[in-house]
Amino acid sequence: MDKRSDQAMKVSMVSIAVNLLLSLGKLAAGLIAHSGAMVSDAVHSASDIFSTVVVVIGVKLSGKAADREHPFGHERLECVAAIVLAVILLITGLFIGLAGARRVLDSQSEALPMPGLLALVAALVSIAVKEGMFWYTRGYARRLGSSALMADAWHHRSDALSSIGALVGIAGARMGLTVLDPLASVVICAFIAKAAFDIFRDAVNKMVDHSADAATEAAIRACVAGHAEVKRIDLLRTREFGNKLYIDLEIAMDEHLTLAQAHAIAEDVHDDVERAFPQVKHIMIHVNPA
Repeated sequence: MDKRSDQAMKVSMVSIAVNLLLSLGKLAAGLIAHSGAMVSDAVHSASDIFSTVVVVIGVKLSGKAADREHPFGHERLECVAAIVLAVILLITGLFIGLAGARRVLDSQSEALPMPGLLALVAALVSIAVKEGMFWYTRGYARRLGSSALMADAWHHRSDALSSIGALVGIAGARMGLTVLDPLASVVICAFIAKAAFDIFRDAVNKMVDHSADAATEAAIRACVAGHAEVKRIDLLRTREFGNKLYIDLEIAMDEHLTLAQAHAIAEDVHDDVERAFPQVKHIMIHVNPA
């Protein structure tokens, strides 16, 4: 296992342990305190355990070396893992929303129980823990350039948001508006669906050779233009490949340079770009006469 996979595995193991303890605690609090919103929130946390397992598998497979059948590597498998996560997240959200909507309708014909104080405490603990896990996981996702870990980070954030919805619903129900508890589950569903859509869109963009963002391309241009021998940049194309970046570059240099000189300068440009941008897996440079 390479260093990147090893770090991703460490983050994932922490995530699994936290989610297991949190989902069991929220489930117990929801059942004891008669809070449907907290039970829904517990289901959401439990789904995070399975999603983290998907992340582990995706990161491990994407780290495999290139082979004859896959000469460009396996990085896109991490995007596949992110897409699977998005689907899991959406399905979880829909089940939570449907269950909440059913209880809202039932409240028209029967009185709903008032949730206990324990459910309120559990919601507060969940918000703090899951927001902490979001920042922890996102930090590693950015450091490792992992779309699957970033998807898992947003899974944590959606759980924190759902816990806020649960907190509002439980607090409102304890003030006499018992319908707010199941209504919170419907709001939680909307938060989860939005997170699922964002994760899915990001993963699909990386699967279909989406270009790097404008700021990254501008920084690459500045790096290349920093070489005095480069008279102009005729072409710059970038494409995301999983968590990596490929670059096609055409630069113009003095037409009187020898082939060896032009090649040496192009090599310097190549090496500088790869040093400045660790996410670049390969850069192809073509030299034109200025």
